This record gives sequence, structure tokens and C-alpha cells, in this order.
Amino acid sequence: MELDDKWIIEGIKSGDESAYKSLFLKYYAQLVVFARKVVVDDDLARELVQDVFVTFYEKRNEINIHTSLKAHMYQSVRNRSLNQIKHNKIRRDHHANIFAEKKEDEAFVEDKLQETELEERIYTVVKTLPDQCRKIFEMSRFEGTPNQEIADQLGLSKRTVETQISKALKVLRKQLTHYLNIILWILILIKG
Repeated sequence: MELDDKWIIEGIKSGDESAYKSLFLKYYAQLVVFARKVVVDDDLARELVQDVFVTFYEKRNEINIHTSLKAHMYQSVRNRSLNQIKHNKIRRDHHANIFAEKKEDEAFVEDKLQETELEERIYTVVKTLPDQCRKIFEMSRFEGTPNQEIADQLGLSKRTVETQISKALKVLRKQLTHYLNIILWILILIKG
């Protein structure tokens, strides 16, 4: 477990509000993105993540984490999201199809978790790019800005923009190949 996470856990156990704030700042946004992919509703995703944080704080004296703080928070949001999905199905379909669809729901959540982890890795790699390259790549891929418009806004040639995007993609491919190969082997082993 990371030193920072140990400090957060110990601080929360002792009632230190700054530790709770650090936990919130460190994980809230990425947990909302993860929950949104599971429940497909922005407001509900925020509500579920907030519930997890409130429960975590209310049960701070009972905290006993065996993995990492991050894994614990993701698992809590995953469980809360699955419970919400189950609750919605109960209301909508009554009890008939709940157990048959549980496996599909879990597989769906696992897929979304892997997708979220991949996105997080992509953002981490993008942060390491040189400033101009990063800015161009973010404008192109995250904001959907056309290359000519990027060139105009930054006072560059369209060719320079294309070259920078190409460099960024090359770095991403190189940095993410190992991760994607691991995911591929896991999928082959699971389905094989």
C-alpha cells in the first residue's frame, strides 16, 4: 500500500478531516467516471460515489483494508453500482430475471473497470508528453478539435500538428502495448 494511502487511512481513522479531503480529491473524479460507465447516468454515478465516501467516513473506525486503498474504493463503488442495478431490475422486472442476469452484470462491470483502467493509463501517459505535444494531442483526441483549427489556434502549420499527434500516438502505443497484451492474455485464459 502506498505511503500516501496509509496516511489517508490512519488520518481518517483518527478523524483528521484533511485526510478525508485528500481521499476525496485523489479518487472522487475517477470513481465517478467508473460508476458512470456501470450505471450510465451522471447524477446517479455521482450519488453512488458520494454514498461510498459517506459510508467510508461513517465506518472509519471499522476500516480494515487488505488490498490497496484504490482497489478498496473501486470495489466499494462496483458493489454499490451492482446493488443499484439490481435494485432497478427488481423495480422494473420484479424478481424473475435477477439471478440469470447477475453474471452478465458482473462481466459488464468488469469490462467497464478494465476500460476505466485503460483510460487512466492513457491519461497518465499523455501527462508525460512534452507540453506542446500534449496540448495538441488533447485538443485533437479529447476535445475533437480539427487539425487545421488546432494549427490556427496555436500558430502552427497543419503539418506540425499532424506530426505532434503522430508522435503522441507512437508514445501511447509503446507505453500501452504491454498493458494491452496482458489484458488480451487474461481474456484468452478466461474465455478459453
